[in-house]
Amino acid sequence: MTPAPGPSGTPTADQDPVLAPSAPVSLSIPSTGTASELLRLGLRKDGSLEVPPEPPGSPAGWYTGSPTPGERGPAVLLGHVNATGGGEGVFAGLRSLKPGDRIDIAREDGTTAAFTVDRAEQYGKDDFPTLAVYGNTADAQLRLITCDGYDPATGTFDDNYVVYATLSR
Repeated sequence: MTPAPGPSGTPTADQDPVLAPSAPVSLSIPSTGTASELLRLGLRKDGSLEVPPEPPGSPAGWYTGSPTPGERGPAVLLGHVNATGGGEGVFAGLRSLKPGDRIDIAREDGTTAAFTVDRAEQYGKDDFPTLAVYGNTADAQLRLITCDGYDPATGTFDDNYVVYATLSR
């Protein structure tokens, strides 16, 4: 487990700054025009992550088992890439994000956690790097996760697409 921040959420001398815990309420990605209220998601009975409920394309969701955006560690947000009837889902624009793009997360305490995109990766669902995506980090990070790799023969998505971002303020 990574060390906790000092009193009042202030970092100790050897840690990057983080924000005090506060649940996220909405997401904004200016470069793609993406905006979404955030649902709260947990785990299914089989231990897998819940996904935003039907219909596909619905709001994105924050995985409540992850840190709140701005806290030390990787906050995890999930969203659909497609919508019912083949339209675009809330995370349809993730592939167009580039390093340096901004992601803003409004929080219940009235603050905004601003993140900067570092990189993005596509992973086969059978080869998903769980530790790299969900494992502890020394600073405040964000992961945006959606489905990818649509297979028209089966009608399913074989991959996931993950955007990695770091708290910038």
